Amino acid sequence: MDGFLTVGQPAAAAAVHAMLASHVPHAVLLAGPASVGKLSLAMDLAAGLLCTGATGGDRPCRTCRGCHMVERGNHPDLHLLGPSGPGGQVVIGGKDSKDGKRGVRDLVVELSLLPVEGGERIAIIREAHRMNDDAQSAFLKTLEEPPPATTLVLLADDEELLLPTIRSRCGRIRLGTVGVRDVERLLCERELADPPTAARLARLAGGRPGVAVAYAASPEAARIRGELARMLIDLLGRRRSDRLVASRDLMSQAMTLGRLLEPTSPAVVEQPKRRGKATRAAAPEPAAGGTPTAGEETPEEAPTGETTTTKVTPAERRRALAILLEIWRDVARDLACIGGGAAGSVRETALLEDLERAARDLPPGAAAEALARIVRAGELLEVNATPELVLDVLLVRWSRRVRGA
Repeated sequence: MDGFLTVGQPAAAAAVHAMLASHVPHAVLLAGPASVGKLSLAMDLAAGLLCTGATGGDRPCRTCRGCHMVERGNHPDLHLLGPSGPGGQVVIGGKDSKDGKRGVRDLVVELSLLPVEGGERIAIIREAHRMNDDAQSAFLKTLEEPPPATTLVLLADDEELLLPTIRSRCGRIRLGTVGVRDVERLLCERELADPPTAARLARLAGGRPGVAVAYAASPEAARIRGELARMLIDLLGRRRSDRLVASRDLMSQAMTLGRLLEPTSPAVVEQPKRRGKATRAAAPEPAAGGTPTAGEETPEEAPTGETTTTKVTPAERRRALAILLEIWRDVARDLACIGGGAAGSVRETALLEDLERAARDLPPGAAAEALARIVRAGELLEVNATPELVLDVLLVRWSRRVRGA
């Protein structure tokens, strides 16, 4: 669609285009899996609302000053709020906040000021499903009585975690996963990867362009991901004691991978705003895994085999395990696909031979059962189960090869 940068979401993009052509609700909820393009679509909507070079459905023009500022992430009337701190929550914030994190109250204050450019304003809350109860309650009043010419956009991986009163006051647009060819084309058009690499990353991404872009931007991250997948396949032929010994290395590698996938560009760093000069840069959606809600975090030593003074929080360990579980799900899925005669659906094509050998040696249905356990482990992780305990249980119960081990 002309003027839109979102890829592979024709229905959702058409819905936003229709809003720009007629009427944009005061609040919009973009819901769907992580890294499928919710932030990209929100930025298309922001560009349309802040565009000064066109009107109605012809927005955004992508050539005017407003569109350029949105694309650079420095439009003063574009406000962005997301999770902060080790707990990974969108907090209530405000001047009475003990931890000093910017939160919903700070956003409300910013929106109470006059627009800098004198036109529309848009506020985007990334990972709105991570708003804690206090933050949601504080946001509800603004949602009910928004400031004039202000559009609120909430991005949520799981809309059920939002209060019903919040969901009911938003125009809702759902996004799904993106086709492999669309992701592959995106990587090639943006010159992020050569065609063979783009094809491989598109399959690995599982329909999430943000994941593919993150791995394309960090070849080292892609290499570590492959190593973790190979380690998990190798553990199918190991004894329980060997698997438990390997847990520390798995977590260490996953933690390194998580750091490599974190956005580092200055354009994605949230900076404190000046009153009346609200400037906020846009950040990409997290590429892999998520940071579950948590309370106070106590740093611990990084799980590496070497002596180190690096400290990591429990939230960082949970994020590392979330990333590992995502890779683990793909390995179990690939094994199940091969066992079911659908080798053409394998995502880890670089490990196809290893996967085929392992699948031949597994009992019937073992891969599917393992996949169910891994999914359940992810759910437990989201409610603050101890990462190391979850990992140890999964390793002990990881399917065992009955032949060729």
